[in-house]
Amino acid sequence: MRITRKLVRLLTAAALSLPLVAGVSTLSASSAVAAPDLLPLNVTNNSNRGDQVYLYLLGTNLTTGRLGYVNSAGTFTPWSGGSNPPSPAPDVAINGPGGGGTTVLRVPRGMSGRVYMSFGQKLKFFLTPDGLVQPAPWAGGDANRDILFDWSEFTYDLGGSLFINSSQVDMFSVPHAVAVTGATGATQETGRLVSGGRDAVFNAVRDQPGDWSKLIYTRADGTRLRVLAPGKGLDAGQFNASYFDGYLNTVWDTYRNTTLTVVPFEAEPNKKFSGRTGTDNVLRFTDSTGATVASFQKPATRDVFGCDGKLQAPNDQVVGPIARTLCAALHRSTLGYLHTQPTYSANDFYTRAISDHYSAKIHKNMVDGKAYGFAFDDVGHFESLVHDGNPSSARITLTPFQ
Repeated sequence: MRITRKLVRLLTAAALSLPLVAGVSTLSASSAVAAPDLLPLNVTNNSNRGDQVYLYLLGTNLTTGRLGYVNSAGTFTPWSGGSNPPSPAPDVAINGPGGGGTTVLRVPRGMSGRVYMSFGQKLKFFLTPDGLVQPAPWAGGDANRDILFDWSEFTYDLGGSLFINSSQVDMFSVPHAVAVTGATGATQETGRLVSGGRDAVFNAVRDQPGDWSKLIYTRADGTRLRVLAPGKGLDAGQFNASYFDGYLNTVWDTYRNTTLTVVPFEAEPNKKFSGRTGTDNVLRFTDSTGATVASFQKPATRDVFGCDGKLQAPNDQVVGPIARTLCAALHRSTLGYLHTQPTYSANDFYTRAISDHYSAKIHKNMVDGKAYGFAFDDVGHFESLVHDGNPSSARITLTPFQ
């Protein structure tokens, strides 16, 4: 199994919990005995920056459902207190490594959450009576707007399986790779940028015609802190809210006379759904019996960037898989041109003038071509995720900024 929807999409400026990663099993008999109760997570600083690094290990206890934080010894403590308006959370920062050094975090088995890393300043978190307010620098007035930071996401489930990924669904900022080493000693890594990749992404977004350059946020001292994902830029009033509209009109019109075939499960090539746009402008899908199983009104640009709204993907075996396939194809600008989806050839992605150029530029600058540029970038296995059912350790490497 793999992460099928980003935790990041569920964590906004509102007080929200860190949920379990959808699609991740919480029990794995094969790793139940061998999995360590505290998994070493090594954070290595190869960033070539001189700033003090601060680390935060936050998430949800999968047994109790309680939100909390983990200290340097690996002890999980639930958050307590909180008020309306939100009150400052306790300082739970762990001092990170200096240049070339490594700090070892300890992840309790049965936890899902995030590892935040910030440079030069500690992050500011806040508590409400029922939740944690996390950094959201795309929101006006966010207390962390001028801090250089980023995060990785993970689930270390009750059976001892580890899923860990880098994330660019909300923003691109701190270059870092994630890795897991299994009990056999084999290591998997992803999320590593090519040499000069961070600058290349910023420069490519800056030079892309249209509103794309507005997504870059630069601190007063000249530090380019982050590139916002276009959906976050749209929410902040910095990106065209009708960007995809013309393309969406073309797609919905195409399938009035052409059949769209969706084969959402790679392991089940005979499970197909056929889509046609009706006179009411609804794209309907039928199964092999001819029964209508899913219907989609034409989405708006915001729905595409968020992979929600009219493209909402429930956690089922029909509507959700079709919705996530449609959303991925729209981001990659293959829908309306390639009539069997999903498409598994990366050479076909992002080739049109109207496309998710933010995601395209991040993928282009990854060593293995994998990233999480939008919520369903795992369609076709293009996500920056590693998984091991019997891990011995994990690693986050802060890689060079240039």
